Amino acid sequence: LVAKKSLPFTKEQLEQIIEQYGTPFHIYDEKAIRANARRLIKAFSWAPKFKEYFAVKATPNPYILKILKEEGFGADCSSLAELVLAERVGLNGHEIMFTSNNTPAHEYQKAKELGAIINLDDITHIDYIEKHIGIPEFISFRYNPGPLRKGGNAIIGKPEEAKYGLTREQLFEAYHKVRSMGAERFGIHTMIISNELDPGFFVETANMMFDLVIEIYNRLGIRIELVNLGGGIGIPYRPEQEPVDLEYIGREIHALYQAKIEGNGLGPLTIAMESGRMITGPYGYLVARVLHKKNIYKNYVGLDACMADLMRPGMYGAYHHITIAGKEDWPHDHIYDVTGGLCENNDKFAIDRPLPRIDIGDIVVIHDTGAHGHAMGFNYNGKLRSKELLLKEDGTVEMIRRAETLDDYFATLDFSRL
Repeated sequence: LVAKKSLPFTKEQLEQIIEQYGTPFHIYDEKAIRANARRLIKAFSWAPKFKEYFAVKATPNPYILKILKEEGFGADCSSLAELVLAERVGLNGHEIMFTSNNTPAHEYQKAKELGAIINLDDITHIDYIEKHIGIPEFISFRYNPGPLRKGGNAIIGKPEEAKYGLTREQLFEAYHKVRSMGAERFGIHTMIISNELDPGFFVETANMMFDLVIEIYNRLGIRIELVNLGGGIGIPYRPEQEPVDLEYIGREIHALYQAKIEGNGLGPLTIAMESGRMITGPYGYLVARVLHKKNIYKNYVGLDACMADLMRPGMYGAYHHITIAGKEDWPHDHIYDVTGGLCENNDKFAIDRPLPRIDIGDIVVIHDTGAHGHAMGFNYNGKLRSKELLLKEDGTVEMIRRAETLDDYFATLDFSRL
């Protein structure tokens, strides 16, 4: 029995959308994204203050950011472009958290101009920002705890091998130093896992961070105001996987908060997260058509989309479920490699995937592309990035980013000087 993943549109609706917009495209389900956002906020409604800083890198489209802003989300930014996107949708001040690494001065200057919370990735960045923007009144540091659980995580790797954050002893030194330089308010952040489905990880992270808040107060007399538990909540890419139980995480972290933060008189604390994938990932789809079929040593299906539209399978060997529109109930009695047209053999959406019989012209829907899908696009081979569409709550469809054109691709070249 093949487990099912459902679609928010029928084959007939897809054909109408394709008739208007052509393929390929990413399409996002607004209604589902809003419902999911509300679910996260409700799971942490116990917190005196809760802020989800949506990881802009996941889906850097202002129409998506605007929807999430309306649901009460802020923005987690890591670059100048992401700061500008947040600014363009009306976010500013502590609605933005700027967590970056190897950061140039002009990006810190933009973060300061917006009043964003600046979350430093390294102890040497204290002197760097003092020189370029001054020490802000509110400052945060990213903690890298080193080895926690055996094995780490396939995407972000083991914490001790990740390039991010300060060590434990550097953290105490850093708070002591910035306080002496004039900082008055303090946050702390960690992000040690990516695409994780075990809810225990997130509870353990909160436990570790609350212990740190206590220790920072006991050792330095510094009261932390904001604890950002990071993102990393995974999504069920495979049909047999279950989504993370947000309500369980909320309840367990609430109990820890009562025991450790309130129990030590260190409240109220702002609990923050920076989920990206979990918010939009399951509610985006890459829609493409079958251009070619090729039978050599294996059976290949070639789409009019390629790795430039969805890099994750080629980059990580990641699984993305595939539905052939109109053939949902057909037996999965064929084995295919589903490919794009790049001159790279890893330009594959699926390898040895059991699927129904596929015919040229079939509509292929690749699931769970709402985060780190379009965002990771690129122009190798002169491939052009596809359009983004929004399936609105009333069932209508709006284009929220047009496809790239050859003129876009050549815009940075001056042919007249050849």
